[in-house]
Amino acid sequence: MSVEGLRFVITGSSAGIGAGTARLAAERGARVMVSDVNDELGEALAAEIRDAGGEALYQHCDVTDEAQVQSLMEAAGSAFGGIDVLHNNAGIHESMLTSDLSLETMSRDIFEKVVSVNLIGVFLCAKYALPYLKESEQASIINAGSTSSIAGYPNCMAYGSSKGAVMQLTKNLAVDLAPYGIRANCYCPGSIHTQMVDKFLEAAPDPQAMLNTMTLTHLIPRMGAPKDVAELVCFLASEQSQFINGVVWLIDGGSLAWRGTLDILGMGGAQ
Repeated sequence: MSVEGLRFVITGSSAGIGAGTARLAAERGARVMVSDVNDELGEALAAEIRDAGGEALYQHCDVTDEAQVQSLMEAAGSAFGGIDVLHNNAGIHESMLTSDLSLETMSRDIFEKVVSVNLIGVFLCAKYALPYLKESEQASIINAGSTSSIAGYPNCMAYGSSKGAVMQLTKNLAVDLAPYGIRANCYCPGSIHTQMVDKFLEAAPDPQAMLNTMTLTHLIPRMGAPKDVAELVCFLASEQSQFINGVVWLIDGGSLAWRGTLDILGMGGAQ
């Protein structure tokens, strides 16, 4: 799954899946533009990659700010001579913004903020990366969906709605960009151990019960790791996936393959 020489832009990549992808892609010879709103962590990650012998730069970018998105793509295009892979990873869950997660209590502002980051940010990044992707011989857009793109979960109204829309936007991007040779795919993780998931668990009335809900459905009885998803992203960017387009990839430990929990199989509790 070679990504050597490919030029990546990864949004929301100071931590979690984005950081895991930046590390793995750089380790395999890609040139990586790290971007985030957390400058301290983003700069540190880029420096870490460079210290390990990889090539990485950092650029501040709030994906809801059109001017910042345009500047990000211009910076990557200028530094790397183009863009081959846009990894739309930036995302937030409403529990990161408020404890009012029910329909009765959530404000319109919170709902719109989640949609703005998770969905409109994908649109803006694709829009401003497009001129560079058109010039690439191995161009692809890889969007972060979720099992919430497909199934409903408690206290995920804004997040699930936005991720369902990302799944459909991916298919539309695949259709509209096919004449340019640009592929678009979407991955939908199950429970991956990231800061966002930790925050979601903290906001639950019963964190252990919520953890069980999230992981006891995994046929692989653990939370996923960012590197698990990074491996898939690198595959989708690689030459080995050139006949894959407009696809929604579940990477969920088997959680949506059935309708049960691991205790039914005698496999014990969450790990």
